Amino acid sequence: MATLIVTVSLAFVGYLATYLNSLRLAQRQARLARVNQQLSDFYGPLFALMEANGRIYDAYAEKYARPDGRDFFHHDDPPTAEELAAWRLWATTVFLPNVRAMREVVVTKADLLIEEEVPQVLLDLCAHVSGYEITAARWEQGDHTEHLSVIRFPGRELREYVRDRFTRLKHEQAKLLGHSATGRRRGVVGPGRGPRPAARRRTTGRC
Repeated sequence: MATLIVTVSLAFVGYLATYLNSLRLAQRQARLARVNQQLSDFYGPLFALMEANGRIYDAYAEKYARPDGRDFFHHDDPPTAEELAAWRLWATTVFLPNVRAMREVVVTKADLLIEEEVPQVLLDLCAHVSGYEITAARWEQGDHTEHLSVIRFPGRELREYVRDRFTRLKHEQAKLLGHSATGRRRGVVGPGRGPRPAARRRTTGRC
């Protein structure tokens, strides 16, 4: 009888250990799937769009900045008609499409946010884009009295926010993939280790 009790107890402990291990693996895989989706559908595209916008704005600023390095919107001498025409061209063909794409990510994929509520910096981004669309509509009607959005572009805040969340998720992804790879070497099926994130410091443009 004692032998039977010990055998049953060991079998139950073994079953319980297997169950708990399977539960942990399932939870880890579910978390990995969530992180992968957050990176691929939200923070990854937002990061890429922000970096692209910053790079193209750097090229624009290098071409059109005043000799002292300041842009003509914040210079003592008012912008010329040629400078304003160049700005309208760059804004409508490059900058505005970029920030519209950023807004589209925020509006359509908000369920993938890390936070429980939409951060203020993303709300400011959406408001900035809407304000610029009013300005661009006036340009189409021949009204060139305004050249900026009524809402400031949160360039620095947006860059810090997106880079921080993107890097945080990449680190968590690498950690989860590492655990899965370790489990696979022990006989548990799981994905391999992913690449390490690469961070680059770039500026973001005005628009």
